[in-house]
Amino acid sequence: MLNSKGRAEIFVSGRVHGVGYRFFTEDIAAELNLAGFSKNLPDGRVQVEVEGEIDSIKKFIEKLRIGPSAARVSDIKIEWKEYEGMYPDFSIRF
Repeated sequence: MLNSKGRAEIFVSGRVHGVGYRFFTEDIAAELNLAGFSKNLPDGRVQVEVEGEIDSIKKFIEKLRIGPSAARVSDIKIEWKEYEGMYPDFSIRF
């Protein structure tokens, strides 16, 4: 398969601050061998940028829709981008 790798910029809305959502993204990214970052935004959303195998990113997004038990995800916006290999690992940004 030619373009098996990709990158996605994801914005998650709902009750996603103060519920361990960023740590959840870090754990799932590690499970799926994805790189990138997650960070809280001042408007209450969480921004996630992730790159790796497209199939793994799709699984990652499905898990983001659920989130940790205390979270309540109301919406997810996804913008697909070209893979650039710009992240050595997955991190939480503050």
